[in-house]
Amino acid sequence: MGAVLLESIRTGLIFSILAIGVVFTFKILDIADLSVEGTFPLGAFILARVITNGMDPVLALVFSFGAGLIGGFITFVLYKKLKIQPILSGILTMTILYSVNLRITGKSNVTLFDYETIFTKFSNIPSVVLLLIIVLIVKLLVDTLLKTERGYLLVVTGDNEKLVKSLGKNPDLYTMVGLMLSNGLVSLSGGLMAQHQGFVDAGMGATMIVTALASIIIGDTFLKNNKKLKLTTRAIIGAIAYRIIYGIAIDKGLNPNDLKAITAIIVIIFIMYNNASALGMSKLKKRSENGKKFERGVVQSVKN
Repeated sequence: MGAVLLESIRTGLIFSILAIGVVFTFKILDIADLSVEGTFPLGAFILARVITNGMDPVLALVFSFGAGLIGGFITFVLYKKLKIQPILSGILTMTILYSVNLRITGKSNVTLFDYETIFTKFSNIPSVVLLLIIVLIVKLLVDTLLKTERGYLLVVTGDNEKLVKSLGKNPDLYTMVGLMLSNGLVSLSGGLMAQHQGFVDAGMGATMIVTALASIIIGDTFLKNNKKLKLTTRAIIGAIAYRIIYGIAIDKGLNPNDLKAITAIIVIIFIMYNNASALGMSKLKKRSENGKKFERGVVQSVKN
């Protein structure tokens, strides 16, 4: 069980960067971006190509991130410049990148066991600690960005584009930044996953959007009453919690063929729980308001 827990935490840390990336589109810009299922393997295939050509594994991750930025830019062009609906723009980008990924290495599966990775390069550091350091660096950079003027404008763009225009700014610019950063981080996560598992595969991007959403929703559910936690912190905790649930399910003998369905069911359960909680809070608030109105009526009657 200890080995399963450790592996779940490692994978959860990798997927937490994926979740932080999707936070930009799902939570901040309120865009359904499916291109992440193409940019996740894009980061892995780019990394495989440059590592097999002798590049340093740390620098290879920079290339993975850069490739994701380009993928996000393609989605932006389709969405804002060609006026295609965002969900369809993501699907088109994902479809294009499937062929691009195969072109990068010339085959659908590449093994990396014979090449240096960040885990062999820094073999003196436990893999969990190394991944935690990378995740914290990403979290710090994202949190710092969101505290800047451009970060605030990015958040406002998702809430009210008209307000951004009234400030003399172009909301399309911040939509572009959000989509590019989102897919850049997703691609970085794909590059880390390739080094962790020792191979890349054309199908490794399947259901990545569901995995990211599960992480975000679980993080929000467990910690929704804690107003001090940042979006990035919730995403990290949610991703680790999700992978632990996933790992326990496998350890208990769940058929691997059922895992994708289980992932979707987990998301559905947490969404239902959140909706029920929101409905309960709404009814409680309404009762409270009705009670206050009744009290004011009674007081007024006594005065009269």
